[in-house]
Amino acid sequence: MYKRILLKLSGEAMAGEAGFGIDAARVAAIAAEIHEVARAGVEVGMVVGGGNFFRGLQAGPGNLDRVATDQMGMLATVINALALQAALEHCGAFTRVMSAIEMHQIAEPYIRRRAIRHLEKGRLVIFAAGTGSPYFSTDTAATLRAVEIKADLVAKATKVDGVYDKDPVVHPDAVRFERISYQDVLARNLAVMDSTAIAMCRENRLPILVFNLNVAGNILRMARREPIGTYIAE
Repeated sequence: MYKRILLKLSGEAMAGEAGFGIDAARVAAIAAEIHEVARAGVEVGMVVGGGNFFRGLQAGPGNLDRVATDQMGMLATVINALALQAALEHCGAFTRVMSAIEMHQIAEPYIRRRAIRHLEKGRLVIFAAGTGSPYFSTDTAATLRAVEIKADLVAKATKVDGVYDKDPVVHPDAVRFERISYQDVLARNLAVMDSTAIAMCRENRLPILVFNLNVAGNILRMARREPIGTYIAE
């Protein structure tokens, strides 16, 4: 088992088949799997995207500038963090939501040492509001938090079972990689995470595992180091 992981969930995962908003049943199922991993002794930090409510880069042209839309996207991640927290606590887990944007009534401010202490005490920590700054994706936020808390792995949960040489939805002959290097991901311009996140992982020798969230039990399999998805390292 890994000792400490950073689990990156997309906002779309929270929406289920509806594609928008929060599917309570889907969030409950994800929470149950995460709780199972925590009960097995793995320390789990989480970052959730906000694409099920608002995605800054896709807001389109208009009167809103990039800074404003990115800030709106950060607030969307807080909504998802609170939903995930409620579902985890319904399972009996002890949790903390830590926000990069201060909002004391609903979340703790992000303080690295406090986050590590929560993890050491067995609490599940959800990092919300991205990095707190515009122009950074939640992938980059996940990588940054993983480096800061000294996680063993960034586990990116997606709707596909790994990294392919081309889009498997469009190309039936797409080939999945079982293992690939950071450099190859960047050189091939593979749509795994944004280049800033990949480069940060490479500089800090932090491995990434991309796996399918839609297969029941995959979060626990990932934590057990079972051979699923695509492993990205040196």
